[in-house]
Amino acid sequence: MKKICLSVVGLFFFCFKAFTQTVPDSIYEPKPLKLEETNLVSSYYVQDGNHSAVRGGIGDEHVVDLSNGLNLKFVGRDMSNIKHSLTLGLGFDHHTAASQAYVAKSGASKTQGTRIYPSLDWLKENEAKGTSFGLGVSYSGEYNYHSFGMNASASVKTKNDGQFDVKVSAYLDKVTLIYPSELIPTSSTSTSTSTTTTASGRTIGGGGGGSSYSIPTSPRNTLSGSFTFSQVINSRLQASITTDIVDQNGYLGLPFHRVFFSDGSEQVEKLPSNRFKLPIGLRLNYFAGDRFIIRSYYRFYKDDWGLLAHTAEIEIPVKITPFFSVSPFYRYYTQTASDYFAPYLAHKNTDQYFTSNYALSALSSQYIGAGIKITPPDGILKTHLSSLELRYGHYLQSTELVSNIISLSMQFK
Repeated sequence: MKKICLSVVGLFFFCFKAFTQTVPDSIYEPKPLKLEETNLVSSYYVQDGNHSAVRGGIGDEHVVDLSNGLNLKFVGRDMSNIKHSLTLGLGFDHHTAASQAYVAKSGASKTQGTRIYPSLDWLKENEAKGTSFGLGVSYSGEYNYHSFGMNASASVKTKNDGQFDVKVSAYLDKVTLIYPSELIPTSSTSTSTSTTTTASGRTIGGGGGGSSYSIPTSPRNTLSGSFTFSQVINSRLQASITTDIVDQNGYLGLPFHRVFFSDGSEQVEKLPSNRFKLPIGLRLNYFAGDRFIIRSYYRFYKDDWGLLAHTAEIEIPVKITPFFSVSPFYRYYTQTASDYFAPYLAHKNTDQYFTSNYALSALSSQYIGAGIKITPPDGILKTHLSSLELRYGHYLQSTELVSNIISLSMQFK
């Protein structure tokens, strides 16, 4: 924990010193921060499947999620004509999940939840030199998970229309240790006060006959570095390559995910306390005339849990008019199974680590959909609404999981 924090702080100060020292050539009239842009995003997501991790790889995976996000971007300039941007974000999700009802075997558990995630980002851009530096903080919280994040980013442009970007991030999380009702182990019993304390922190009884209920948390920390180089190859073709290095440690599973063994016994999933991820992505954008853009993307992923994945995606925005476009897209994904996955009743009691979460199984998926975007120069209906985009996507996974999502994005200037 301390090593992660010190590493992140060191990177922050290094980037800050390298990219923010400027000597003004002339004095400009400063412009205070002013609201320049407002973005609203709403989405509705629904999924169905029959491999619930809560029930050990079987059972209903029905989920409904309603998400709303708001971003306010403020822009100003200092006396050196350096551009400063401050972005305030606030997100709100509300979801219902059939599998949550089975955390308790009686089916009486909580079946819905709410997540809130505010964020604050600051960016300093020296447009004359082609450099920038940014800092950000974020928080995400729901009933069983809380996360605090911080990041630093920097970029520099090259003389031949290229750009280097680097971003370091740290997420310090706490997982609430909610066990399935039948698997809450007893860690200690105090006869002097007539109380019983479970491993989940539940205390029953007491000297006065009262009862209390408290659930402890376990840490989960993620440190990542992202490195991107983008290049304008010619007037029609642009390319970029991104390498991410991600290191996680702490409690990396969820205690209410059951595993049923071949002998019929039952435990909660157990996974290693460390995970190293290495994704590499390549993006190519080709401008095929005034009406067509071909956006292609490929991503290779590997981690030390034995999971290997490939993603290929293509999107082709088509301008029907200068202010109205349609963007069909398609994405194909495939992955091998983690070393620690096995389906319902397939794990052996001799296994050191075990999970029946199908997100770690061998699978392939397809995601297809389209978006429409309207950007009239004088605003929609001559208002401050400068852009409106509606997108729909249909997702189909080889594990029989099916989902649909529709989202609406609005930008005000």
